[in-house]
Amino acid sequence: MFTIEAVSDQFDQQIQQRIDDKTKPLGALGRLESLALTIARVQGKETLEITRPTMLVFAGDHGIAASGVSIAPSEVTAQMLLNFARGGAAINVFCRQLGWELELIDCGILQPLEGLKPGDGGKEIVNCRLGAGTNPIHRQAAMTLGAVHQGFELAKGRVVHHHSLGCNLLGLGDMGIGNSSSAAALMAAMLGLEAGDCVGRGTGIDAATLKRKTMLVEQALVQHHDELTDTYNKLACLGGFEIVQMTGAILAAAELRMLVLIDGFIATAAALCAVDLMPACRDYLVFAHASAERGHQRMLQHLKAEPLLDLGMRLGEGSGAALALPLVQAAVNFYNDMASFAEAGVNKVV
Repeated sequence: MFTIEAVSDQFDQQIQQRIDDKTKPLGALGRLESLALTIARVQGKETLEITRPTMLVFAGDHGIAASGVSIAPSEVTAQMLLNFARGGAAINVFCRQLGWELELIDCGILQPLEGLKPGDGGKEIVNCRLGAGTNPIHRQAAMTLGAVHQGFELAKGRVVHHHSLGCNLLGLGDMGIGNSSSAAALMAAMLGLEAGDCVGRGTGIDAATLKRKTMLVEQALVQHHDELTDTYNKLACLGGFEIVQMTGAILAAAELRMLVLIDGFIATAAALCAVDLMPACRDYLVFAHASAERGHQRMLQHLKAEPLLDLGMRLGEGSGAALALPLVQAAVNFYNDMASFAEAGVNKVV
């Protein structure tokens, strides 16, 4: 379904030399320097650019939510998606402030939000529905393998659309009550960990709810043990419609040589799946922030990822990815515009 080329390291020495020749001590711009190297490797051009950065927020409901794994009922998924459409959420504020295009995608919430158009005072919600919420993963498979493949195709269609408009940087966000349970189950299955190592407090649940959530995720892992033979089956058994489509979006973006800013715990679970399916896509991923959700650090360690920000956030929505855009732009701008020692007539600092 996807053809992804690994990024060449052929010109790494030249890229690093250009960074080192800027009017600064070696390494003085810290993580911005490694970020610039990543972007330069992906874009393979003398002058770097970020064009039409676009945040895709994928929404879906989860059958496990009916068993009380969150402080909020499933109805809140649709309510928050409507809030996004009307411009009232954190992701809207950050996207307006920082210059992101924003697209909202219904991957399969319980009740579709019909008829909302930009003329109604809000953003249109794109229909990429795979169903009305997943099945409860602790009792049956979340979805069919066919739904996984359909989700990949739908996500690819959205990425190709935005690429055709000139986008070369995607951010990925999520909305879905119960999705941290699904992400934790996927994390456990992908990394061979116990549920207790992966399940966190999500929206801020109390100790009793955390215990129940952990038990249900462990039950899901036992229920599907024999079917968890590859990543496609892990997504079918344990995933969410929005996690599946984020996985597909990562693969589609990498195929088009686009950079992808990965948000927090849910988006990183999708990244785990995407990298396992096609390891070359890892070259195109930039990890925006360290979520406060338990387990995220272990995901990042597995992916050999150093997040750009650590603000103690655990909101989702793509909020951490949105906030990382100015750092990406700063890396591009210093690479393009900062004078070299020779250009500035400054003695090189050794």
